[in-house]
Amino acid sequence: MNRDPITGTPGSHPLGTGVGAAGGALAGSAVGALFGPIGMLIGGAVGAIGGGAAGHSVAERVDPTGEADYWRTNYNTRPYYSSEYDFDNDYAPAYAYGSEMRAKYGNREWDDALESDLRSGWENVKAKSRLTWENAKDAVRDAWNRDDRTYRTYEATDKYYSDRFTTTAKPAAGLDFDTDYRPAYRYGTFARTQYVGREWDDALEADLERGWDKAKGASRMAWSDARGAVRDAWHGVEHVLPGDFDRDGR
Repeated sequence: MNRDPITGTPGSHPLGTGVGAAGGALAGSAVGALFGPIGMLIGGAVGAIGGGAAGHSVAERVDPTGEADYWRTNYNTRPYYSSEYDFDNDYAPAYAYGSEMRAKYGNREWDDALESDLRSGWENVKAKSRLTWENAKDAVRDAWNRDDRTYRTYEATDKYYSDRFTTTAKPAAGLDFDTDYRPAYRYGTFARTQYVGREWDDALEADLERGWDKAKGASRMAWSDARGAVRDAWHGVEHVLPGDFDRDGR
């Protein structure tokens, strides 16, 4: 149901609605783990993360419901926006295309060769969109870049906590990092980006506890087991990502 990992709100993949072949491909590939979008909240930090794959398999996708909500709210603030076009018919297919292509191409950087590939596919997926490629490409790239920041952030946090887990953790019998603990660390990272300005307290913990069963995926940990890892990730964001993540001057 593409539920939001904290609120549990179901969605029907709104960005994929009415986008022709792109919609079908999105529906087919958005199986497996969904993780919450971090996007622009990490600002320029992604450039300093660097390294590795930054391309989780297509079975791991940025939550499309969260992305749809973001773009629907913000598309008309973007520098390429034109009032002659609307969201549902015109811009939504471009955002969906950018998101899907980022999941598909993984490691590739946005360059002339990639843009040429995406240009050649636009006419096949645009459905009712009135945008020519020249009108659509900035929106496509906007979605690509936002997803890229999210993928790279989780890649960085996965590596950081995996290394620590290997050297210091004493997991409960039968539990492992990839299946059980990684969802908890990701949940803490995601929550920190959604609740900027809040402190970890009983109220926040209660909010996160309510969302854990929907966010845990295949993890076998109850909230009482996962809480420590979630809290570590909440407090550890600035150890993983460079820069002043929460803009507190430290």
